[in-house]
Amino acid sequence: MEAHLTGATGSAPARRAVATTARRPRTARAVRAAAVALACLLPSACTGGQGSVPAGASVPDASGSTSTAPEPSASTQSPPGEPEPTPSGAAGEGAEGVLPDADAAPGNDPAEDGPAEDGPAEARSADAPGAPGVTDAPGAPGVTDADREAGVRTMEVAQAASGETDVVPGASQAPGPGPQRSVRVEVERGLDVDAAAFAGFVLTTLNDPRGWGADGSVSFARTDGPADIRLVLASPDTSRRMCRPLETFGKLSCRTGDTVVLTSHRWTLGIEDYGEDRTAYRQYLVTHEVGHFLGHDHVSCPGVGRPAPTMMQQTKGLKGCLPNPWPNP
Repeated sequence: MEAHLTGATGSAPARRAVATTARRPRTARAVRAAAVALACLLPSACTGGQGSVPAGASVPDASGSTSTAPEPSASTQSPPGEPEPTPSGAAGEGAEGVLPDADAAPGNDPAEDGPAEDGPAEARSADAPGAPGVTDAPGAPGVTDADREAGVRTMEVAQAASGETDVVPGASQAPGPGPQRSVRVEVERGLDVDAAAFAGFVLTTLNDPRGWGADGSVSFARTDGPADIRLVLASPDTSRRMCRPLETFGKLSCRTGDTVVLTSHRWTLGIEDYGEDRTAYRQYLVTHEVGHFLGHDHVSCPGVGRPAPTMMQQTKGLKGCLPNPWPNP
């Protein structure tokens, strides 16, 4: 039978069998190609543009063998309008931010305002319209006496300054008997800020009886030399750069290593949830970010109507809690 079918001559049925056998692979390839082409007439059936092969379809190659079109890979980009995921190992308002990107370097905490409040940052870009989920205090209020006590001279926020910081001269002893932490305060050159008033506000906040030293565990001294903590007030552009790799949008603060970075945007304007009490919000920023330096992680709102914990990312919303800047109110 085999010799008869494969011979050059023979009966008509045999010749038809030979022809049919020779055409079968070509016909199968044609059917597969036609199926792919028909599937791609439907926009939802193809993974790419016109002429693409649908995911999972068998695709013939020149040799007649087939391969399977790859499934589309899932995008790692956040949906439009949503904050980017917080870098692994980062903590803080980040980005007051934390809203934050790439993995944070060891010792970095995301800022509360920004993805990134503390951490190496909490807010992101100078050209970004604002950090996701963060609302500025309403209106354009005038400068009050309370603002001046915090060093604020104008409610206009400059997007950028010199990019260089100046140490605020001055020193003060730690008032408490417990272990001491030294703090050096710096302000970006070119910011319209009363640097001495700002430094005084920071140290007063840190040593407040409701602060971290309420239990005698720590007390803060100010210095203009080498220090345990470097606390910087910077413009949105500079704070964003200093907080990297966290993304703070220039509107969130952060802690990275031994450096606490406060953005002048948030220091000046506060947030809606604190209303007109910008003093309390500024106290919260200082206490929260230094809290990260002391080893405290983020916590959640404990319940509607209860005081927000200091280490809650309050800049991103109080979630039913009440404004509170203090760890020991």
